[in-house]
Amino acid sequence: MTGISFLQFGCGNMGGAMLAGWLAGGIPAESFTVVDPYLAAAPEGVRLLKEAPAAGAQPDVVLLGFKPQQLPDAAAAVAPHVGPGTLLLSILAGVDLATLRAAFPQAGAIVRVMPNLAAALGKSPIALVGDAQGEAKALTERLMAPLGQAEWLSGEDQMDLVTALAGSGPAFVYRVIDALAEGAAALGLPRDQADRLALAMVEGAATLAAQSPYGPGELARRVASPGGVTQVGLDVLDADRRLVSLMEDTLRGARDRSAEMTEEARRKR
Repeated sequence: MTGISFLQFGCGNMGGAMLAGWLAGGIPAESFTVVDPYLAAAPEGVRLLKEAPAAGAQPDVVLLGFKPQQLPDAAAAVAPHVGPGTLLLSILAGVDLATLRAAFPQAGAIVRVMPNLAAALGKSPIALVGDAQGEAKALTERLMAPLGQAEWLSGEDQMDLVTALAGSGPAFVYRVIDALAEGAAALGLPRDQADRLALAMVEGAATLAAQSPYGPGELARRVASPGGVTQVGLDVLDADRRLVSLMEDTLRGARDRSAEMTEEARRKR
């Protein structure tokens, strides 16, 4: 994907993962200018600035990759680079489209993007919501393709929940992996061995699930035999819907915090 100019404001963990995914996907490094006062070095060929460049030709794509609470202060530096021909992508959790449109009224199109760190590997789920149409929507989809599986949401009201599921979800999975290993260690395995086995098991199970025509629930049923070892473990997880209830509570808490952040951002407009 050549001939597209990117101006990326902020290159922390998530912004860095997206940049890595784009570079791995074949977008030339010279297409990117990163503005980040805290970044020690950028990937080879990527232009790194400590502050926003002087206003000039507006880039095709501007990515907002800083902390959400920095938007009020950062908007003045970003706005001169956003015009009618600019696709504005935002990974600012909790900052809604109305807030973004108020800050950048000249933007040709605005899309909220919710990926996770697996974007660096091209394996991220990516939620999209915005006002992009026609060429801007097609460009958004082309840009997301090297990063993972993109899904357009039917409404922005779904973004808080998807933020909890797809954005925060890896942390919850890491906790489950850690808990599996800790449980095995408590029952007698050396902890380092339990860590390796738990991680390898989850990696293999996820790969198999991604390639299988069956859903995860059906796969679990197929692994288990009535009265067998796996079924006894599943019975523990399924008792009183304890695992489902735990996941519902986890996602609800994360979703509600995302909604609170959205409201905080609105009040600062």
